[in-house]
Amino acid sequence: MSASATLATTFLSDRISALQESQTIAMAKKSRELAAQGHNVINLSFGEPDFQTPQYIKDAAKRALDEGYTKYTPVPGYVELRQAIADKLRRENRLEYQCENIVVSTGAKQALANAVMSMVNPGEEVIVLAPYWVSYEEMVRLAEGVSVRVMGTLENDYKATAAQIEEAITPRTKLIMYSSPCNPTGAVFSREELADIAAVLARHPQVFAMADEIYEYINFEGEHVSLAEFDEIKDQVITVNGFSKGYAMTGWRVGYLAARKEIASACEKMQSQITSGTCSIAQRAALAALEGGRSSADEMVTAYHRRRDLVLELAKEIPGFQTPTPAGAFYVFPDVSAYFGKKAPQGDVIENATDLAMFLLNDAHVAAVSGEAFGAPSCMRFSTAAADEKLREAFIRIKASLEKLH
Repeated sequence: MSASATLATTFLSDRISALQESQTIAMAKKSRELAAQGHNVINLSFGEPDFQTPQYIKDAAKRALDEGYTKYTPVPGYVELRQAIADKLRRENRLEYQCENIVVSTGAKQALANAVMSMVNPGEEVIVLAPYWVSYEEMVRLAEGVSVRVMGTLENDYKATAAQIEEAITPRTKLIMYSSPCNPTGAVFSREELADIAAVLARHPQVFAMADEIYEYINFEGEHVSLAEFDEIKDQVITVNGFSKGYAMTGWRVGYLAARKEIASACEKMQSQITSGTCSIAQRAALAALEGGRSSADEMVTAYHRRRDLVLELAKEIPGFQTPTPAGAFYVFPDVSAYFGKKAPQGDVIENATDLAMFLLNDAHVAAVSGEAFGAPSCMRFSTAAADEKLREAFIRIKASLEKLH
């Protein structure tokens, strides 16, 4: 090994060396590289709406510039935005919070990271309901905590049960993390299922729960239920949400959390030393989004619902795919293990979902993400946030490529 290579392994911190790159971002990068070579790549790897931000929100950002919103913002967010979030939580989620309970961040990802870094001590355990969003375990790793996976079953749409969660709790458990609707599975916890989880938390008042509700509006089957609705455990719940999915505002980077005052204040302190306040223009746009209601979001959800049904029909035509019906979000998450052990035309053996994802990228020119990134190595995640014709073409290509395996 050269001297420069040796140095490169020593001057970085153990913290960053242990951190894994986001596999969703990595696959999106690879698909862009392939497209740059002239290939027609259909990218189903990224969790990003293909819709433009609604015009009234963009217009509000332009007004904000003209009105001089170009200065530093308060660390927890503009008071007007925090009040609008509190009003939204009261109106739509039956949650009573004040401005002091809310911290606006640079995306829901920062809100999640703020809470994990503010609450988890080295060696403390965080129960992560799996399949999980790729960054949960890495956030716990950064906090020097210990991730404890609790895996849902295919038969239960990959949803972990309250009994499984209680069995995983130990004296070192600090936090439970989950999303509903779930990224990557699209599963949605029902009121009854969350009531059972709330009962577990009530029996363990030292344990907190992080409820990631970023896909709240993209729900095809029924009501959205927030864990914090259950009064007896409200102070144990940190609710995280944002604007990227429901309002197609991914690039604006605005998210928030709502929690008891002590936790919100700790997250504000953490954020004050890392990024300070969220972009002024983006906050004014987020305020306009809330003031404009849900009609634009509901129009997008109608399209997502249609696309989900289209993809489920296409997936049924692929032998070996076991695909639960997602109740929300914009993904399908089939078990693809029937293809493990098969050989590609070049002779390479498909050992796992990561191999299969790379085969599909190179052969079908369709980008998807291995379930290994989400704690479910027998699965793959395909985004349905693409135009109908792209989805149809993608699954035609996928089927044709998989037929080459033997």
